[in-house]
Amino acid sequence: MAFFKKLKDRLFRSSSKLEEGLDAIVEDGGVQEAETEVDASVPDVAEIEEPESPPSEEPAAVEPSSDEPTMNAPVVEDTPHQPEEPEEVEPEEVELAEAEPAEIIPSEPIQPEDPGPKALEEPAKAPPQSDDKAGPGLIGRLMGRRAQAPVMRRTLDDDMLEQLEELLIASDMGVDTALRVTANLAEGRYGKKLSVAEIKQLLSDEISRIMEPVAKPLPIYPKRPQVVLVVGVNGSGKTTTIGKLASQFRAAGKSVVIAAGDTFRAAAVEQLQIWGERAGVPVLTAPEGSDPASLAFDSITKAQAEGADLLMIDTAGRLQNRADLMEELAKIVRVIRKKDPDAPHNTLLVLDATTGQNALSQVETFKKLADVTGLVMTKLDGTAKGGVLVALADKFGLPIHAIGVGEQIDDLAPFDPEDFAKALTGQDL
Repeated sequence: MAFFKKLKDRLFRSSSKLEEGLDAIVEDGGVQEAETEVDASVPDVAEIEEPESPPSEEPAAVEPSSDEPTMNAPVVEDTPHQPEEPEEVEPEEVELAEAEPAEIIPSEPIQPEDPGPKALEEPAKAPPQSDDKAGPGLIGRLMGRRAQAPVMRRTLDDDMLEQLEELLIASDMGVDTALRVTANLAEGRYGKKLSVAEIKQLLSDEISRIMEPVAKPLPIYPKRPQVVLVVGVNGSGKTTTIGKLASQFRAAGKSVVIAAGDTFRAAAVEQLQIWGERAGVPVLTAPEGSDPASLAFDSITKAQAEGADLLMIDTAGRLQNRADLMEELAKIVRVIRKKDPDAPHNTLLVLDATTGQNALSQVETFKKLADVTGLVMTKLDGTAKGGVLVALADKFGLPIHAIGVGEQIDDLAPFDPEDFAKALTGQDL
């Protein structure tokens, strides 16, 4: 939850225009409509309240007569068995008895102050009180729903789909992926009216579906040492990523060794040494300008001697269009395999999210020369639009192990497709 908040606040607070674009698309040709729940609830409440009010007024005047038989009914059922004998023995007394109550009958309505009528009037007032209590609750909830602002909706047509495609392409999702996402979104919904919230949810579900198969943590093998080769272009964040991963693995109880294979940049060695001190992880270095393949060979030998669980080898940044530098990387892989035919067990390609669609060509080139097994996306807190990660998952299907949104150690976390999709579309978790 904490990392999701960072992801949403840092990445998409200012860099991604996807959320704003959806609002503009729906407003362009949309119509404000009330929520369907409000319209459906209004007649139901009215129908419930109207029939209840008349019966609450009628019992006030009618209940005295209607309640007397109901109240006396059980008494009358018991008494007829007793008066049967006097009726048979003394019929004349029965006539007198019938005459006497006839004289008393007019006096009964004159005395409404008897406790009997009061008891009858009180329950007659009680039902309206219970109805009144229920009434404000229903009305209060109804008024709360009515207080909601009308929702803007737009019919999903060809024009709207084209605008959605352009918006997704502008968010670095790529043409092919954008077309596929919008086509799946329109399936079964063409001609229907959609709100911004509904479009966000549909996009989030589709993005999650695409990225779910590639959301995998870095696998840990029983092989010791497990060699992890980290590659990428200049400035992609390889050194920082190695430091963060090493610190996290160290905190998980793994023994880690780092090899500073970027022998051409002194700052990279110093940076790794700082991270090594923080995490308590040894860092193997070589003189500046020395052969990085030789350092990789020596680092495997030392990691085997120390029984380390993980050996993480940093490499110098190289552009994918530099054939000489890419050949140097291929040499490192060949030398490592002389020491361990199965090494490197993991080859992580670190990508800079700000490069956009250029990341696709990077993956394609590094995958051919270094046999990339997984991706790490960094700098999502910069000017990235985020959609390139969806395009990578859709085109290559390589595992995405982690994403980073800052320089702190907890700013690198395992990739969660649902969190990423919700943050990309501007939703809350």
